[in-house]
Amino acid sequence: MDRRAFLRATLATPVAYRAGAASPLHPGGPGAPGPLNLITDVAGLKVGLAQDIHVRTGLTVILPDQRAPCAVDVRGGGPGTRETDALNGWNLVRSADAITLSGGSVYGLAGADGVASVLGAEGRGFELVKQPGVPPSPIVPTAILFDLANGGDKNWGLTPPYRAMGIDAVRNAAGGRFPLGTAGAGFGAQAGSLKGGTGSASWRTADGMTVGAIAAVNCLGSVVVPGTRHFWAGAFEVGSEFGGLGPSAARVNGEDWGDAKLNPAARANTTIACVATDVALDPDELKRIAMMAQDGLPRAIRPVHSPFDGDVVFALSTGRVTLSGSSRALTVARLGSVAADVLSRAIARGVFSATLPPGMMGQTWHDLKERG
Repeated sequence: MDRRAFLRATLATPVAYRAGAASPLHPGGPGAPGPLNLITDVAGLKVGLAQDIHVRTGLTVILPDQRAPCAVDVRGGGPGTRETDALNGWNLVRSADAITLSGGSVYGLAGADGVASVLGAEGRGFELVKQPGVPPSPIVPTAILFDLANGGDKNWGLTPPYRAMGIDAVRNAAGGRFPLGTAGAGFGAQAGSLKGGTGSASWRTADGMTVGAIAAVNCLGSVVVPGTRHFWAGAFEVGSEFGGLGPSAARVNGEDWGDAKLNPAARANTTIACVATDVALDPDELKRIAMMAQDGLPRAIRPVHSPFDGDVVFALSTGRVTLSGSSRALTVARLGSVAADVLSRAIARGVFSATLPPGMMGQTWHDLKERG
């Protein structure tokens, strides 16, 4: 069989989903956001948020009902992470009991200590061999952003608040609605010259697959087109989920960064995110989805993946929808494309929903005015 014939045969091969059967490229109609338009539309997933208004920082936990296959893609030049090596294809675990996104720069990595403490006490975690008296080891990959210079009280001495916030976030975790904007890991974030925040969005395909994303947006680049209130992600907006302005018709000078931050510093600028699906995928397939989902960042932020950003995207599967057939790769491509669009919407929603915490100076998206 020549290459063209093989491709035609592959495209014609249906993939069987638990929710029904459909061609991966012709799902039988348009999809739509899930009922909540949040990552918690993915069955088997909870989200917990915690924040400290005096420190102006926060933490987010993405908590699957059981350990989930997981992958990560790191694109920023100044990342801060924990346990991401455990997800590499040549290593043992390649799964996660929870994902933590945190403010606090290097101090925020301790948030995973609190998350792991709660999960371990509940008997959750990796065990190569179950032995009496030997606790399990919860796997909690983590990424952090820099919010240390936002004016909050960082005089915490030997007791940074992140471990305690990790405990609170797990205990707060629920499968329904959660606040966007100035909440969780995005509480003290800054997106270019605008207040950043926590954003989330989802998409449910007509043939029963769900993809969700959550992001803490603290980027060097701008999320809006220079001189306008239009989000770069406007072409992907559903309804009026982040203002209803849609895409901008403006032409932009190649070196005009608009409302980006000035005087960038290492680790001071980061978008950390997690995408999730209910489709049963293995870690290699999730790695490809994480890589494709990273394309949601340049659709929503300009510039991005700079030497000063710490951009990290996790991808996990709750495995509630099974698929089979020879077109798995096409399904992965389709899910990765959806994940990129959903992540771009989540980023815009996080900034659109952001407000200034008490006493914090700056401007929000709602303060912007179009330049005539």
